[in-house]
Amino acid sequence: MNHSQRAPRQRLIVAALALATALTTAQGVLAQGIDEITPNYRETDIKAVIDAVQMATGRTFIVDPRVNAKVTLIASEPMNAEEFYLAFLQLLEVNNFVAIEAGSVTRIVPNANARQAPANVTGALADETVTTVLRVENVSAAQLVPVLRPLLPSNAHLAAQASSNSLIISDTQRNVNRIRYLLRQIDRPIDADVEVVPLTYASATDIVTTINALNGGNRVEAGASAPINLVADGRTNSVLISGVPADRVKIRTLIAHLDTPREAGGDTQVRYLKYANAEDLAGKLQGQVQSAEGQETAANADIEVNIWADEITNALVITAPPASMRSIMSVVDKLDIRRAQVLVEALIVEVNINRDSQLGVTWALDGSNDDNIVGVTDFASAGSRIVPLAGASEGNDAAALAGAISEGITLGVGRISDSGVSFAAILNALQGDANTNVISTPVIVTMDNEEAKIEIGQEVPFITGQFTNTGGNNAGAVNPFQTVNREQVGTNLQLTPQITDDGTILLEITQEISSLSSSAGAVDLITNTRLIETSVIVEDGGILVLGGLIDDQVLETDQRVPVLGSIPIIGNLFRSRTSEKIKTNLMVFIKPKILLDGIGSMQVTGEKYNYLRNLQQGDRSVPLIRDAVRPTLPPLEEQVRDTPPTQPPADIMQEDSGGE
Repeated sequence: MNHSQRAPRQRLIVAALALATALTTAQGVLAQGIDEITPNYRETDIKAVIDAVQMATGRTFIVDPRVNAKVTLIASEPMNAEEFYLAFLQLLEVNNFVAIEAGSVTRIVPNANARQAPANVTGALADETVTTVLRVENVSAAQLVPVLRPLLPSNAHLAAQASSNSLIISDTQRNVNRIRYLLRQIDRPIDADVEVVPLTYASATDIVTTINALNGGNRVEAGASAPINLVADGRTNSVLISGVPADRVKIRTLIAHLDTPREAGGDTQVRYLKYANAEDLAGKLQGQVQSAEGQETAANADIEVNIWADEITNALVITAPPASMRSIMSVVDKLDIRRAQVLVEALIVEVNINRDSQLGVTWALDGSNDDNIVGVTDFASAGSRIVPLAGASEGNDAAALAGAISEGITLGVGRISDSGVSFAAILNALQGDANTNVISTPVIVTMDNEEAKIEIGQEVPFITGQFTNTGGNNAGAVNPFQTVNREQVGTNLQLTPQITDDGTILLEITQEISSLSSSAGAVDLITNTRLIETSVIVEDGGILVLGGLIDDQVLETDQRVPVLGSIPIIGNLFRSRTSEKIKTNLMVFIKPKILLDGIGSMQVTGEKYNYLRNLQQGDRSVPLIRDAVRPTLPPLEEQVRDTPPTQPPADIMQEDSGGE
């Protein structure tokens, strides 16, 4: 088959494919129904789209032979027939075609021929082409053509009719409405030498500054005619124009074009905050604006800057000129951000070792019955109670005997008689070992640059005074009472973290540990206090020692009888010795961790939560109570970790410090 024979056949195949595509598309639109149309055309022949619109809307189209293009129309949501037709008009405009309404028929032609084609002269859709006449009453229509022409697209038609002083315009309904609005602002009497143009949306100061800058100075030269002068009246927000009428028309047209609403709407905006506190931020922003007077704020004195906070919605209500509004919004964008959080674990380790040893012998001689000497030795370090022991033994008083025995072992020998000399010797020996190992781990989470405090302890009453009242209604009555002051005893952690640019953490921290001690020999309770106040820099996830105390004491006491206690070997019967060793190891460590987002916070929370829940697992039944179950934490959804931790997350050091 030669080339001439193949060409008609290929054209026939292409035509058949195009027809099949058009039928498929039209059937798809009909199948969906006019209430649910979702156009999806990709590089489709425009005639196929026209067929689909015709079937959806029922309109009659006459298509110019020159209308030929591959178009794309894609919608993400269903639309009704009217919305489909409006989208079709936009599609025509993008491809340099227009739809012209002529009665019940819609003509689709290239936009270059739109001005010669008959069109609607009444209201139409925004993107349909219309032809209308705009009458001018106070200004020459011929003078307005060169002023308004740059505001229209190249395919639009604008002409002046001198006899009726009217403008004939052919363009889309949207552009015609815009020109009609501008004409209302321009078409005003100009018999006065000075014209006052009040503004509705724009700032008079900004308008004058913009026009003067556009023309290279504070005057607009109008050829050989007198110059145009512009003055802004901030009190009435008006522009005063002086000059020849023809030139004032041009300036008034430009002002009308600029005096339009901003897209954001008005000079007041509401900004909802996500993380910052609106009440705190409003005062700071208002102070910043007031301190900037004489700069940007003074240049827009026609609109006063006002910022106030709505506490319920956590929003800022801002009234400001455009330049100030942009500056304020830029500041808010940088301040209303999610702040990082810091998890701080403090590790308090205290290891105390106390060893003591006592050995002593005391004697008692009593010859008073025979008028002989009486002698007693008593060493306080040995804690002997030889006289009470002798009296309790002689009187067979078991209670007194038990109270007179000191700690350790007590061995006694002697002779108690009603006649002659009585004597007694008591050996007292004691050895003690005490070890204390305490680890406390307070944990706290706070935001960057926010102070946080955690207190874990008890309120202990301390007697501060004792008084007695006498008299009153009952003569001679005595009313004793005491004043008590309660103080916190336990672990207190107070800190303020600051995250630096390099990821380190600056901490201002106060760590206090207090506990009750023995009150023996004191008028009231005794407390032990350890306090650290410092500022440190710690790496993220690192451990730093804040401070501590290592105290090692050895106390030795040797009491003896003069001369007798110095005799070798035998002298041990006349002496008492005590040795005591006290060693204290106290260290405070800190471990901060930065939580940048919700994932990090969820992970840390899951670790702590699952650790406590694991401690509650096991045999949950309660002995002796049937069907009773110990309460446990409910399961936590594993959003970050797959398995719960098996060790306490706060165990950042070995539990035992290794003794001495």
